Amino acid sequence: MYRVEINQDEITPALKELAAKLDDMSPIMLAIGQNLEHSTEERYQRGEAPDGSAWAPKSQTTLDAYRRRGQRADPRPLFGTSPSNASLRTSIFATSGPDFVELGTNAIQAAVMQFGAGKGAFGATSKGSPVPWGDIPARPFLGLSDADEVAILETVAEALEDLG
Repeated sequence: MYRVEINQDEITPALKELAAKLDDMSPIMLAIGQNLEHSTEERYQRGEAPDGSAWAPKSQTTLDAYRRRGQRADPRPLFGTSPSNASLRTSIFATSGPDFVELGTNAIQAAVMQFGAGKGAFGATSKGSPVPWGDIPARPFLGLSDADEVAILETVAEALEDLG
C-alpha cells in the first residue's frame, strides 16, 4: 500500500480554522471526499493526470498484443477489454472521518498505473519472460488538481460562513 499525504499551503490552514470551530468535521470531510471522487472519475474518463497533463498513450506494441489475442484494442490509456482495466476505473473511492479524507483504490495494478514500472521490475515468469514485458509509463490518476484545491477551499469557506 502506498500512502501520500497532501498538505497544501492554503488548504491546511483553512481546515485548521474550521476544525477549531467544530467538534466533528465528518460532514465537511464527506463532502470533500465525494467531490474528489467525482473529479477523479472525470479526469480518468478524459485520460488526464491531476496536473492537467494527458496520460502517455498506449504503445503500438500493446495495441498489437490486444489484436493478436483477438481483443478489441481501445486506444485510450487505462481502458481496455480486460477485467483489470474496468476494475481500476470502477474501484476509485473516497473514505472520510472526523479529521481525514482518503481517496484511493484497492485495485492491484493501481500503483503501477500511478507511478509506472520498468520492464522486468517484478522479476520474470517461470519461462523467463520479464514482468512487465515492457516499460509501463506512469499515468497518475490520483491526486489533487488545481480545481480540486479550489473546490476544497470553497467547501471550507461555505462551512465557515454557515457558522457565522
